Amino acid sequence: MKNNRKWKTTAFILTCGLTVALEGGAAAQTSAGSGLNAGIFATMDSYYNTDIVVSATNTVTTMEGQSEDAAATDTTVPADTAATDTAVPADTTICGYTNLGIAQVDSSLNVREQPDTNSDIVGKMQNDAGCEILEDDGEWLKIESGQVTGYVKAEYIITGEAAVAKAQEVMKTIATVTTQTLNVRAEMNTDCTKLALMPEGEELEVLNQYDGWVEVDLDGDVGYASTDYVEISQQLPKAQTMTELKYGQGVSDTRVSLVAYATQFVGNPYVWGGTSLTRGADCSGFVLSVYANYGVYLPHSSRAQAGCGTRISASEAQPGDLFFYGSGKGINHVAIYIGNGQIVHASSPSTGIKISNAYYRSPVCVVRVLGN
Repeated sequence: MKNNRKWKTTAFILTCGLTVALEGGAAAQTSAGSGLNAGIFATMDSYYNTDIVVSATNTVTTMEGQSEDAAATDTTVPADTAATDTAVPADTTICGYTNLGIAQVDSSLNVREQPDTNSDIVGKMQNDAGCEILEDDGEWLKIESGQVTGYVKAEYIITGEAAVAKAQEVMKTIATVTTQTLNVRAEMNTDCTKLALMPEGEELEVLNQYDGWVEVDLDGDVGYASTDYVEISQQLPKAQTMTELKYGQGVSDTRVSLVAYATQFVGNPYVWGGTSLTRGADCSGFVLSVYANYGVYLPHSSRAQAGCGTRISASEAQPGDLFFYGSGKGINHVAIYIGNGQIVHASSPSTGIKISNAYYRSPVCVVRVLGN
């Protein structure tokens, strides 16, 4: 595909990627056993590093009974968010991008396998997600974001000086775990409660930095990590891949359907107290609304949901079971298991609905609400 756009040179250099060697525990968090696969193949990396392909439908029915494009819109955008005719010159790097584009959408933007609205969706970019623009034919851009490569409608991507200005506004400070298991603590000392154990490679948004410690977002709560085993950098959100689900024996049609339904909302926003799968939900509101679509009605509280159903071991988990997480104060987060050691959950305001490793934190318990 030819690049027909004339690029306007912009002189701008921004240094991202300040690195600081930053506590970690010694023991590695074990991964899910073979029982976790349960006939479903569903791999997806963290919010900032993803790489699998999916074919998904675009239209779903929300809990409010309206038909909405939960996966994102491919056409029509206000003029003030249309793509510009300028781009960052090839010798300029902004958070790792030399030809920066930033998504400007209400919820999420479809990344497709081919430049065609009928092509399979291979990933999604949330609002303000960054990408490298590889090709431009005027209507479609070929982009790379994280480990997702595909095509997006050009009208949803800002470039050039507008993208540079937006990057400065929305980039976040991220702490990447560099040890096998990172202790996230309730206070800035090693004698206090451990709120979570984070595996190597997990990325946490940094809220504040102190002498020897960083304050991080923990699914909407606050925790602290020693500056011994994390690496600090400035990043833009990256595209997250959709999941290709392959179903085998032993998994009911209801569980297969529930997982496919839940993952369609990846990229949509987190809203505290919300229950809308398209306009925003918190962790228990997301689970509540997904389950309600299958005739199962749960309370709007992760702690209360943990009291529903039957507790099982993590090794027994099947797609559709619920993973609960917490701290010294008790259970405060819930996610839906989708198979192969992965969960889908409404994580936090900064990341929205996303897919994570089921052991990105140590689960407090696993509960089965659906029958087999």
